Amino acid sequence: MNLFIKYLKPFALTMTGGLVIKIIGTLMDLALPYLLALIIDDVVPRENLNEILFWGGVMIVCSVVAVVGNIIANRIASRVARDTTEKLRHDLFTKVMYLSSKQIDEVGIPSLESRLTSDTFQVHHVVGMIQRIGVRAPILLIGGILITLSLDSVLTLVMVATLPFITLSILYISKKGIPMFTNVQKKVDAMTRVVRENSGGVRVIKALSKTAFERNRFDNSNKDLIKTEKKANLTMALTNPLMTLFLNCGLAAVILVGALRVRDGVSEAGAIIAFMSYFTIITNAMMVITRIFTMMSRGIASANRIEEVLNMGEELLPIPKNEAEKPTALEDGYVVFRNVNFSYNNIKNNLENISFNLKKGQTLGIIGATGSGKTTVISLIMRYYDVNSGNIFIDGKDIRSYSLKELHSKIGIVRQNDFIYNDTLGENISFARDLDMDKIKAAAVSAQAYEFIENLEDGFEHNLTSNGTNISGGQKQRVLISRALAQKPELLILDDSSSALDYKTDSNLRRELDKNYKDITRVIVAQRVSAIMNADIIMVLNEGKIEALGSHSELLESCELYKEISDSQLGGAIVD
Repeated sequence: MNLFIKYLKPFALTMTGGLVIKIIGTLMDLALPYLLALIIDDVVPRENLNEILFWGGVMIVCSVVAVVGNIIANRIASRVARDTTEKLRHDLFTKVMYLSSKQIDEVGIPSLESRLTSDTFQVHHVVGMIQRIGVRAPILLIGGILITLSLDSVLTLVMVATLPFITLSILYISKKGIPMFTNVQKKVDAMTRVVRENSGGVRVIKALSKTAFERNRFDNSNKDLIKTEKKANLTMALTNPLMTLFLNCGLAAVILVGALRVRDGVSEAGAIIAFMSYFTIITNAMMVITRIFTMMSRGIASANRIEEVLNMGEELLPIPKNEAEKPTALEDGYVVFRNVNFSYNNIKNNLENISFNLKKGQTLGIIGATGSGKTTVISLIMRYYDVNSGNIFIDGKDIRSYSLKELHSKIGIVRQNDFIYNDTLGENISFARDLDMDKIKAAAVSAQAYEFIENLEDGFEHNLTSNGTNISGGQKQRVLISRALAQKPELLILDDSSSALDYKTDSNLRRELDKNYKDITRVIVAQRVSAIMNADIIMVLNEGKIEALGSHSELLESCELYKEISDSQLGGAIVD
C-alpha cells in the first residue's frame, strides 16, 4: 500500500475534489428511494397535485445531479489513474536503466518487462477503480443501512445480520488471493521470457524448422499461466456465490418479516417498497466491494513486485578517494588489472588472478575458447560488475572511484550483437549525443561504413528497423563501430565486433584505426587471430586464467594453445 500512497499523494487535491463530487452524486442516488417512500406514504394521500409535482421535480433534480456528478468524478478518476501510472512507469523505467548487471541478472529481463507492462496496468486499473467505485460502494452500503434504520430498524437488523458472514468470507478469500496473484505474475514473467526468446531468434527457429517445437514450448508456458490464473480466479470467485447465498437468505428473511409487519400495521407499504430498493442498493454495493477486493488482491500483488524493484539499492556507486587503491610505479598503464578475481555466482571463479598493464595508445588483443572469460574481462572494465578481489585502474585511477557516467564517457564499446533501434542511420551513429554530420561521416569512413551508406538512396537518412534487420550483419557491425568512434573515446573496446566482416574490410578497418586513432587505447576481443595479431599485447585466456601474455611472435614460440589456434586459422602463415 505504500506504493499507492506515495504516487497518489501529489494528486491529493485533485482526488479530494473528485471524491467530494462522487460523494454528492452518490448521496443523490441514496435519496431517491427515500423520496419515493415519502411521496407514496405522505404526499399522495394528501391528494395535492402541486405537492406531488414538486417532490417529483426534486427526484428529477437528484437524478440529474447524481448522473452529472458521477460522470465528472469518473473523468477525474481516469485522469488521476493515467497520470499516476505515467509517473510510476517513468520512475520504474528509470530505475531499471540504473540497475546494476547483477541486479538485472537477479530479477531477469522478462520479469522487468512484465513489471513495466502487466504490473503497471494492474496498478492503473486499481487506482481508477478505487476512485470510481471504491468510494461509491461503501457510501451506498453504509448510507443505505443508516436510511433503512430510519425506515424500519427491525428489518434493518434482520438484513445486517448477514453482513458479518459476508465480511469474514471476503477477508479470508482475499488473504488467500494475494499470494496466488503474485504467482500469476511470475508465470507471466515466464511466458514473456519465451516470447522474448522466440522473437529474438525467429530466423534461427525457422532455419532449423523448429517452429512446431517452439509453438509447443509457448503452449506449455501459456497453459501453465492459465492453470495458475484459473486457480487464483476460482479462489476469488468464491466470494460472489457466498455473498449471493448470504444476501438471498437475508432478503428472504426481510420479505417474511416485512410482510408480517405490514399485516400487523407496524410498517407502511411505501416504507417496505423503499426498504426493498435500499436492500437492492446494499446488495449491489456488497457485490462491488467483493469485486474491489478481487482487484485489490491483483493490484497489491503487482504493486509489491514494482516496489521490489524501486526499493533496490543503488549499486556500483563511486567510492571515496581515500578508500580508492592507487597503482604502483610499475603499473603506469592506461588500463591495469592487478590480481583480479571474479565470480558471477560467488562459488566458482569465472576469472582468476588476471593481471596485465596496457599503456596509452597500445592495443590489447584477447583470444580464447568460448567460456574462457573474454567478455567477462570487458564487463569488468565497463564496471558492469565489481571484482571479488584485486583492482582495476583506468587512466591512473581505481575504476571504483569513477562515477559510471564519467567512466563510460571515456569508453567506446562495440559488441557483436549490439543495440540498433528503429531510427535513421545517422541517429543510430549519433545515439542522442547531438553530434554534427561531419563527425558522423568521419566515423563512418573510418569504420568502413560510409561506402555502403552512400550507396543507399537516402544515405544517412535511411531508416533502420529494430535490431537492424534490414541491413546485413557486416553492415550492422560497421554502423556500431561508427557509433563507438564518433566521439573519439580514450578507450575503444571491440568485443568480437568484426566477426561478420570479410578479411579485406577487417584489414582496412585496422589500418584506419592505426592511422587516425593511434592515440586511442584499444581492447579487441576476437575469435580470429588475424584481428589481433598486430596487437601490442595478446592475452590468451583458458578457463578464466591467463594461459599466456605477449606479442604474436612471442606467443607462437611460447604458447602451444595460441600456436594451435594460429595454425588452424592461418596455416602457420603470417598475413596482414
